[in-house]
Amino acid sequence: MRYKLFGEHTGLRVSELVLGAGNFGTRWGHGAEPDEARRIFEAYATAGGNFIDTANGYQFGESEEILGELLAGRRDDFVLASKFTFRSTPQDGILITGNSRKAMVASVEASLKRLNTDRIDLLWAHMSDAVTPLEELVRGFDDLVRAGKILYAGLSDFPAWRVARAATIAELRGTVPIAGLQVEHSLVERSTEHELIPAGQGLGLGIVAWSPLGGGMLTGKYRKGETGRREGFGGNVFQAENSPQRTAILDTLITVAEEASITPAEVAIAWVATKGPLPIIGPRTFAQLESNLAAAGVTLSGDQIARLDEVSAIPPVFPYTVIDAPSTRQGYTGGKFDEFDRPAAPVA
Repeated sequence: MRYKLFGEHTGLRVSELVLGAGNFGTRWGHGAEPDEARRIFEAYATAGGNFIDTANGYQFGESEEILGELLAGRRDDFVLASKFTFRSTPQDGILITGNSRKAMVASVEASLKRLNTDRIDLLWAHMSDAVTPLEELVRGFDDLVRAGKILYAGLSDFPAWRVARAATIAELRGTVPIAGLQVEHSLVERSTEHELIPAGQGLGLGIVAWSPLGGGMLTGKYRKGETGRREGFGGNVFQAENSPQRTAILDTLITVAEEASITPAEVAIAWVATKGPLPIIGPRTFAQLESNLAAAGVTLSGDQIARLDEVSAIPPVFPYTVIDAPSTRQGYTGGKFDEFDRPAAPVA
C-alpha cells in the first residue's frame, strides 16, 4: 500500500485505499458479523491500510461499536473518520439530525462513546441538509477542534457551491479549514466530474470516492444472479445496469479485466484512483476485501483508461459547453490555446 498526502490543508499521510465500514454489523439486516469484520479489518491493516471511514448511523451505531473494539490499543495507527447528519438509531428525532450545531455535538458525543476514543480524526458532515447556514457548520467544526474532540473537518455529499462557500468562510475567518470532500464516483457515476471534483482539487481538499464499484454492479456479480446491495440495502447505494451505456461500460470493463488477468472490481477501483480521489472500499466479506485490496497493485495502461473513459463518458453541461468550445478557447487565449501550457490542476 502506498500513501498520499490528504489534500493541501493537512499533513496527514493516508493509505491509497480507504476502508469503508458501512458493512461492519448487521443491524440493517445486511452486513458483516463482528468476527468477519475483524478479519476484514486485520487484513486491511496488514496490507498497510490506515484510513477508516464510518458514520454515526452505519448499522445504527454498530459499525462504530465494532471499530471501537478493533482499535483498542492501536488507536494512533489509524486515521479515523466518522460522520454526523443522519440518525444513529431509529428513535433519533428532528433536533439531533441534520447539520445544526446541536445535531453535530449530540452526534459526536455519542460517536466518541461508541468508538471508545477521545477524538475523531476527521469529522464529515454526512450530507447537506439544505437549511443550516454554513457559518454555523464551520463554527461548529472549529469549536469541536478547539475542544479536542475532532482534528479535521470535511463535507460529504454537498453541492459544489456550498463546498466552495464553506471553504471560503473558514479561510477568511481563520477557523479550522475544510480539509476533505467525499463524493460518489465510479464508471457509472461520473457527474461529480462536472463541478465537485474540480472544486475539491482547486480548493486543495483531500477527496475520497465512495461506491467505486457502483454498489457492486461493476463487479459483474448481478449478471450472475447474486443479490448483494440490490436487495440487501433495499436498492439503496446501488447502480443498476439499466441502460445501453451501462451495459457497454460493464462489457468493456470485463474485457479490460480479462486482458489483464484480473477482476473487473480491481479495474473499476484502479480507474477511480487514476482520476485523483482515494477510493473507499466497503467489503462485506473477506473475499471481497482481497479483491478490493488487489486494486492497489493495478496500473492501467493509457489505452485501457482511454477505452473506459470513452465508453463511460457523460455529456458536458453549461457553462462548460461554452467554456470548453474550441472557438471559445481560442477566443480567451488570443488564438494560442494549443500553444498555452495550462496548469495540471484546476485553479480556484
